[in-house]
Amino acid sequence: MAIWAQYHLLALFLLTWASAVPTNANMEGDALYALRRAVEDPEHVLQSWDPTLVDPCTWFHVTCDSDNRVTRLDLGNAKLSGNLVPELGKLERLQYLELYMNNLVGPIPVQLGGLKNLVSLDLFHNNLTGSIPPSLSKLSNLRFLRLNSNRLSGTIPRELTKLGSLKILDVSNNDLCGTIPTTGSFSKFSEESFMNNPRLEGPELMGFVRYDTRGGCK
Repeated sequence: MAIWAQYHLLALFLLTWASAVPTNANMEGDALYALRRAVEDPEHVLQSWDPTLVDPCTWFHVTCDSDNRVTRLDLGNAKLSGNLVPELGKLERLQYLELYMNNLVGPIPVQLGGLKNLVSLDLFHNNLTGSIPPSLSKLSNLRFLRLNSNRLSGTIPRELTKLGSLKILDVSNNDLCGTIPTTGSFSKFSEESFMNNPRLEGPELMGFVRYDTRGGCK
């Protein structure tokens, strides 16, 4: 009877372990497959993204860590068109989100602000619209934020000045308006980071240019 109990406990442990291991992988695979469904892929770069696999770590353009958690998504210049999806915010260990030089449209999902391990967010040279989500200010590890050459509008969120690790910022060639924050991490960025936004009024310098907090700039 004692032996049977031991076997029962061992079986229960193995079942629990086996069911727990792929949970995150399945969730992340579902998140990535949501992106696949949302985009057109004329070059078939996402052909290996098979939702029936246990985890997405065998898919091309996806990199995982030793725990089979997604850490990189490299789809720059892949000729993708369509929308970003909020499910990308479920990739909790993602460090590099590289989707530059495609034809992505629509807004930047606010859920990307939940990617607490993100180091690089490269969405430049797309056709993204809407505003820059203030939720990106939660990305405390972010070093590279390149949103240039899209059709983004609205103000530059002042919350982004809290990104103390930010080394590179480029929001040039958009339709941003209002004033340019100059405090915090923004104090080290030159005007080249903001150029070719005709509706930007200029930097906040010594209080001479007031930051528009009334929402009049859209």
